[in-house]
Amino acid sequence: MDSFTATAGRMPRLRARIAQHPERFRVLTGERPTGRLHLGHYFGTIRERVRLQTAGVDTFVILADYQVITDRDTAGDVRENVYSAVIDYLAAGLDPQVTTIFAHSAVPALNQLLLPFLSLVSEAELHRNPTVKAELRASGRALSGLLLTYPVHQAADILFCKGNLVPVGKDNLPHVEMTRTIARRFNERYGDVFPEPEALVTDAPELPGLDGRKMSKSYGNAIELGMTADETAAAIRRARTDADRAITYDPGRRPGVAGLLATAAVVLSRTPDEIADEIGTAGAGALKTFTIEAVNEFLREHRARRAALTPDDAAAVLRRGNERADAIATDTLTDVRSAMGMTY
Repeated sequence: MDSFTATAGRMPRLRARIAQHPERFRVLTGERPTGRLHLGHYFGTIRERVRLQTAGVDTFVILADYQVITDRDTAGDVRENVYSAVIDYLAAGLDPQVTTIFAHSAVPALNQLLLPFLSLVSEAELHRNPTVKAELRASGRALSGLLLTYPVHQAADILFCKGNLVPVGKDNLPHVEMTRTIARRFNERYGDVFPEPEALVTDAPELPGLDGRKMSKSYGNAIELGMTADETAAAIRRARTDADRAITYDPGRRPGVAGLLATAAVVLSRTPDEIADEIGTAGAGALKTFTIEAVNEFLREHRARRAALTPDDAAAVLRRGNERADAIATDTLTDVRSAMGMTY
């Protein structure tokens, strides 16, 4: 049995524990603000964060701005991306009064944890991390020290607040395993300071983009949460399909058609095959019209809430979140220095 299968098998019991005692859990989740958030983010992560918040779990959401430069030369429009992400979080239902939303670079004590954590892992372990290998291949650049130590940065992100729950998909499970290893080795060497966090495997669908590939900012195939209705319609109309008027769900042979069907299906809580049967032989034009209407209706309330928010609102949320995160990180760093005998 592989690690993912074993972890997934534990999910019913873990979810039952969360439902029974949400106050015992602290979750850390977030993303690199490399671009605007899209439907894939909403169904992949944001919706789960709102659910955990509503359940009473102490939730931390990190915008890992330092990590934007792990595989690129510059940070780009990172400030605008951060503010846009916060606005989407608020529009989606995250409440900054109970959920801590903060920026990675604004919490110095968090980043100081990197040094002792690096002493607990080997270079070989870092090289084996699948995300490091995948990002290196995608970048086409030499391996930087920042990218190599990316898994340890993520461990610091999780452990600075002594998080014990991390929502992940299959691809990110190795990062939780690395974090557990670092927490365990620190505790064995210096005394109990950190919990060993548990992975909460989400059952969110992986939403394909408009070209059938994974929805991604880098592919330019995403429906951004901040798009207007007209911009969404234009993006969907540009999607490449084919000349076969009979609409079928066949991701391998008809990726563009499949991407549209999957997008409509996820916002309508239906299956792609059901929608394909409904459209029948009306052709790709009818499919695009159907998808436009479904997506725009789904995003209508989100857009209304988003339109009422400003970058100043996002900045205020971040100031509050940064302050709380920094206070917690400082306390954790004090615990670490005390355990290591480095208080003066």
